[in-house]
Amino acid sequence: MDFGGGDEIRFERIGVAGVITLTRPKALNAVTLIMVRALAKAFAAWERDEDVALVLIRAEGRAFSAGGDIAQAYHAMRAGAAPVGFFAEEYRLNAALARFPKPCVSLIDGIVMGGGVGISCHGSHRVMTEKALFAMPEVGIGFFPDVGGSFLLSRLKGSYGMYLGLTGGRIRSGDALRAGIATHAVESSALGDIVAALCNGVPPDSCLKQFASVPQAETDEGALFSIARLFSREKLGDLLVGLDQARESGETVAETALAAIGKASPTSVAVTFREINTGAMLDMDECMRMEFRILNRMVAGHDFPEGIRAAIIEKDGAPKWRPQSLADVTDDAVEAYFAPLPGGDLVL
Repeated sequence: MDFGGGDEIRFERIGVAGVITLTRPKALNAVTLIMVRALAKAFAAWERDEDVALVLIRAEGRAFSAGGDIAQAYHAMRAGAAPVGFFAEEYRLNAALARFPKPCVSLIDGIVMGGGVGISCHGSHRVMTEKALFAMPEVGIGFFPDVGGSFLLSRLKGSYGMYLGLTGGRIRSGDALRAGIATHAVESSALGDIVAALCNGVPPDSCLKQFASVPQAETDEGALFSIARLFSREKLGDLLVGLDQARESGETVAETALAAIGKASPTSVAVTFREINTGAMLDMDECMRMEFRILNRMVAGHDFPEGIRAAIIEKDGAPKWRPQSLADVTDDAVEAYFAPLPGGDLVL
């Protein structure tokens, strides 16, 4: 089936399923505009097709998808053509996936970050193997958890989403399952049998129950208790003070978190704190409109291209943030990221 994805993504009808395979393994299946447009066409067509009972999403290689193609975004920003159009189409796709009325089963057998989260974690069934590695590490490149991150992270219990968003922490299937990011955990060796069963008409819940396991969570209860206590503050300043005090008391979680936050863009940390708190009060469509407001300001600012430069382009690992300190990020500066857009909000 051809929805215009070229050699970056493959679409098939196998039995009762529409099967999507990301086919950019050398690029860690980074999401491109071609892929976004093809996915949007496929989901729209399969929603109307009565012979398609469900959709499966999988990927070739060691990554499900490591995110969006931020190198392309960097070159566009450097050329004075901020890629707002790409993000608009991506966000519309994320919202459409969240509304998709049929089962959508994501088979996550490797790295899933950023844009990869957006095309896998808003569907009905998020299946992770022992090879899965989840993160929303955007603050480390001067960005923010987008693609519905404000909706997803804000709904994790025990302030776990705030912890993941502010630190960019990486977790595996055990933690993801306990948090509710994953709905099922399976062995990677079972994926072929799972695909065959689903395509042959076995209902997703019944199929996945047969293969599901409950891996041990990687984060212990003590660390979770610390995260819930330390990341539930109403003000970012209070959160940082609490982390500093906990670090002085020898809490490893606080020490690790402060180290990660200290390397991130101060502006991104402040914006992400507000974004996740606000997202808890919004539905998915409202979250995507909010994220589009933030996105427009991020691509016009300094830290996002600077973060990509340091991490991806020149790879010196030494971004020069503006401002350099969280103490210098004012409330008014954060507020500006959430202000209505002169041209109107994103139309979904």
